Amino acid sequence: MSHFNPPPGAIVLETPIRRGDQLITSLTLRKPDAGTLRGIKLADLLQMDVGALTTLLPRISSPTLTAADAAKLDPVDLVSIATEVGNFFLPKAQRESLSA
Repeated sequence: MSHFNPPPGAIVLETPIRRGDQLITSLTLRKPDAGTLRGIKLADLLQMDVGALTTLLPRISSPTLTAADAAKLDPVDLVSIATEVGNFFLPKAQRESLSA
């Protein structure tokens, strides 16, 4: 097995997702804009609502997860992803103080 180096800022999945012959071992999330968030209640995302997260993930994940992929996520991975999504809603100064 070859050594895997995830891209900077990637979330390494504790339980990789198998999609056919593809094995997804990490995800990169891009910060959503208002259009990407359409139809999702921000309060639900901030409360780590599974339905809201599985709706948002196909819109912001790379590689792109399907709704079925998102529904199969390990709970540990889902919490890691939800935490990263929550960080998108923090002001820059707060994000910087958390990483210091």
